[in-house]
Amino acid sequence: MHRNDLLVKLTGYRPFDTRESESLRRIIEFVGANPRCFLRSLSIGHITGSAWLIDGQGDRVLLTHHRKLGMWLQLGGHADGNADVLQVALREAKEESGLSEIRPVNEDIFDLDVHDIPMRDGEPAHTHFDIRFLLQAEGVGKCRISDESVDLRWFTPEELNDLCVDESLRRMARKWRRWLESSASRRLRTS
Repeated sequence: MHRNDLLVKLTGYRPFDTRESESLRRIIEFVGANPRCFLRSLSIGHITGSAWLIDGQGDRVLLTHHRKLGMWLQLGGHADGNADVLQVALREAKEESGLSEIRPVNEDIFDLDVHDIPMRDGEPAHTHFDIRFLLQAEGVGKCRISDESVDLRWFTPEELNDLCVDESLRRMARKWRRWLESSASRRLRTS
């Protein structure tokens, strides 16, 4: 995959709300203007890949309490030169969860977000242009907390309501609830 492949995916993506529409616009502009967009060495910012990782039943999501940022987040990280952002999301989900059996629900983009990362540890402030995918854990693997996290936990949609998370996580939770409702509706129609 090349950045043009990502641009094709992005131009076909339909955002959920106005904030995500703005993220889509900014990501398309950034990718179009920066041939090195997948490299962490691009100091203004870079593409990251994230996973909204649900369990085998689809009714819980795995979040990490990020050590450096001090907040609950979806699993994900830097592309490090890999233009196949779905593969980045899969790699990061496996590394950060300790689970080996993870698959994409589909290859479509699930969510987009642009967020600023503050300066720390000698690294300048920069922007993450985050491409997110809906992934599903298969089997019953045991999660392992990575060095990047202080906690790793499965949450139901109801539990997320009480959790202090940013708006983009709340948006993904709303999308996930719709996905759950449509999945249940499909199961009812086929039974």
